[in-house]
Amino acid sequence: MTSSSLLDRWSATRAHSLSIAARISAEDASAQSMPECSPMKWHLAHTTWFYETFILEAFQPGFQPFHPSFRVLFNSYYNGIGEQFARPQRGLLTRPDLGLVLEYRRVTDLHMRQLMQNAPALQLLDLVELGIQHEQQHQELMLTDILHLFHCNPLYPAMLPRPDGGPDVAPATARPAEWLEFDASLCEIGYMGNGFCFDNETPRHREFVEAFFISSRLVNNGEYLAFVEAGGYHNPALWLSEGWNWLRQQQIDRPLYWRHEGQWEEFSLHGFVPLDLVQPVSHLSFFEASAYAAWAGARLPTEAEWEFAAQKMPDMEQLYNNCWQWTASSYSAYPGYAVSDGAIGEYNGKFMANQYVLRGSSAFTPAQHARLSYRNFFPSATRWQRAGIRLALSTSGD
Repeated sequence: MTSSSLLDRWSATRAHSLSIAARISAEDASAQSMPECSPMKWHLAHTTWFYETFILEAFQPGFQPFHPSFRVLFNSYYNGIGEQFARPQRGLLTRPDLGLVLEYRRVTDLHMRQLMQNAPALQLLDLVELGIQHEQQHQELMLTDILHLFHCNPLYPAMLPRPDGGPDVAPATARPAEWLEFDASLCEIGYMGNGFCFDNETPRHREFVEAFFISSRLVNNGEYLAFVEAGGYHNPALWLSEGWNWLRQQQIDRPLYWRHEGQWEEFSLHGFVPLDLVQPVSHLSFFEASAYAAWAGARLPTEAEWEFAAQKMPDMEQLYNNCWQWTASSYSAYPGYAVSDGAIGEYNGKFMANQYVLRGSSAFTPAQHARLSYRNFFPSATRWQRAGIRLALSTSGD
């Protein structure tokens, strides 16, 4: 890829973040609904901090930071960089105000364009690509976080006008799910190609999978509603022990954004809308996905099964751009994985504990950000992400 085409992609990515933020108020942009979420203003600043810290500081002659305190305020988790402001308290950062954060972006972008236009080094271009991918991850988080924030507001504001078709997701049909069969195989998984991937997608390696079935599509709202109405949230036999304890402590009896007031409704970026029974069910924790699978007489696929099936049947329904799909695989390193040198090495490897892998992508994921080998990961109780279910079966029975 040429530096000019990379500059075009970088510029488009930076502009897209601003287009998301333009749909909410300055007050919205400063609020934080829970420790796992971040204010929109913080996302805008942190994605700028990334370029300033990892690129401008290293490559710009006579570099001067935009504001010395930003190095701490907008450092997410990079211990190699230094101290970080506490994540659960990001909503307390009423200053800098949104106007100054936008100025921070403008000035940083000017410096970045100058660097990229002046015969940039290959290492710089690689870091710009990483910065683009990093900002695309935050664009998805901007949407999931603002959705959670608005759901906490008793006014239930809408970020987007409601289209005639309901939530702004890919159309779905009521086609019955089919079981797709795969023979036992020694398969290869992990990134293969010349484009970008995160380090946790490498190295490509072999894994053996026993014969299995996987569903042709995701579990939809109607199917999950049957689980709810059958008392699935009140049957401890279906739940992992930790999941049952979590369920009881949190007093959960339905998906995060569902409510029933005369009819079932779901909260979305368009506000509350009638529950669409054929759309994939979303915003489920790993615990909920696992319990539903047990109720359905099935299980969750491993990430090797998911990737192998997607390789063999790339036209399988709803692989991407609907819901992230929980797998039964704990997030850990692939055989031969090596952490990158320096603070950049903290990007993925340090989180390889107490999390599960999700595959595919969601309706909130930038379209160009999804790929076959992508490994998303979250703790098992995570619900605010747009995560759903694709079922699997072992041929010998589960």
